[in-house]
Amino acid sequence: MSTLFSPILIGAIQASNRIMMAPLTRCRAIGHTPTELMATYYAQRASAGMIIAEATMVIEGNAAFTNEPGIYSPAQVEGWRKVTSAVHANGGRIVLQLWHGGRACHPLINGGQQPIAPSAIAILDSNFTTPNGAVPHAMPRALEDAEIPGVVEGFRLAAVNAKNAGFDGVEVHGANGYLVDQFLRDGSNKRTGPYGGSVQNRARFLMEILQAICGSWDAGRVGLRISPLNSFNDVIDSDPVGTYTSLAENLNALNLAFLHVMRADFAGRQSGDVLTPLRKAFKGSIIANMGYTIQEADDAIKNGLVDAVAFGKYFIANPDLPARIKAGSAFNELKPANFYSQGPAGYTDYPALDAQVRSTLHA
Repeated sequence: MSTLFSPILIGAIQASNRIMMAPLTRCRAIGHTPTELMATYYAQRASAGMIIAEATMVIEGNAAFTNEPGIYSPAQVEGWRKVTSAVHANGGRIVLQLWHGGRACHPLINGGQQPIAPSAIAILDSNFTTPNGAVPHAMPRALEDAEIPGVVEGFRLAAVNAKNAGFDGVEVHGANGYLVDQFLRDGSNKRTGPYGGSVQNRARFLMEILQAICGSWDAGRVGLRISPLNSFNDVIDSDPVGTYTSLAENLNALNLAFLHVMRADFAGRQSGDVLTPLRKAFKGSIIANMGYTIQEADDAIKNGLVDAVAFGKYFIANPDLPARIKAGSAFNELKPANFYSQGPAGYTDYPALDAQVRSTLHA
């Protein structure tokens, strides 16, 4: 596995290995503010080449979960600063995923506020989970063209706040059927005008966000996550390869640090090879994600298809995942019942390798 453990410069971010930690919503931010428990959680996983922290609200009142974090208030910035300080103290690198849920948000947890989307089309293939059970997703209202600059500014301010909180960079969440992804896909974006219709128009919202962020922070510390095939949150595109290859080509002008690609579909509605055309189109570093075995990840990097691989569930259960891979050790068993619960159970209580085993890795 020597390839996985080779260092890499991702834009301006120096990563000690190519085993990245994928963004994982865990719902431990009480009142949307990061906690000391979250600082412990991320610090435990600081041996990742780079941690991509969980989806984080850029604008107040747009929650799509209960107790997901935000980055729009001084208290949240201070909470995140404790997280980044703990990760850096353990030798790690961490970037923040900037996110807006769009039509995946719900009035029940947002003070009655109707969610926004590119078009007034509700999510129909799943229900919304509340503390009191599942309910149908709400009908969103179509965002007016005149409102879009305000949302773009929300992303820019969130990036500035992330910088002030000590993050090494940011990743814009353009995947999994949330607001940016809703604009990109022709199944959820039925607009006319400058933000709908052609691929270039549907990508305009995202490009304006990225340009705004790169105007406030070095582009070498800015990345983007996409999921061309994933139908999660009832989004689909009629030509995912064409749409996202065009997007990747346009991204080159921005000199982003990385493109983080989810390669598959949770539900299996769409399939295909998106990595090969994206590798050809995008000139920066590519981080791949979804369902990789350790050996497959090493092979993909060795063969030049990707530059690094982000692991999700492996990092949930194994805070010292790189050490376990290097030692050839067994992985801890996942505790799915605690993925989104409160407290340390199934969060910070997964054991690390025995200290004696770990010491032999550095002998």
